[in-house]
Amino acid sequence: MQLSCHSSSPMGGSRQIMGEELSGLTIKDLQNLENQLEMSLRGVRTKKDQLLINDIQELNQKRELIHQENEELYKKANLIRQENTELYKKVYGDGDTSEANGAMQIDDEEMEEDSNGPIHLQLSQPQQNQASTKAVKLGYITY
Repeated sequence: MQLSCHSSSPMGGSRQIMGEELSGLTIKDLQNLENQLEMSLRGVRTKKDQLLINDIQELNQKRELIHQENEELYKKANLIRQENTELYKKVYGDGDTSEANGAMQIDDEEMEEDSNGPIHLQLSQPQQNQASTKAVKLGYITY
């Protein structure tokens, strides 16, 4: 729908859209201008809404990928903790394994399906209590 302008100026139509130079327009012209503005505004809002919907969908996909990656990293961290515990048992015996878990501490909570909270990892220095005498018992020979 085009606005018919009664203004002799070529810029009269755009000024009328801006709400200027309306004095020479009839009621029908003003209604047409109003309809044109409403249709334009609807188009702008539709475009804006579509862009926002696309952004939300993209962010949800990224969130899902990050969530899956987080679950995989959690599983890897637990596997490493279990391997550390087993190695500690082999080196130091079946006693207290809390020191083995001290090398990499992971919250023992199971990761929930909708868990968005961070997993806290903590590194510490390896313990050097009697490691050299145990190494000899395992068959390690120094020259």
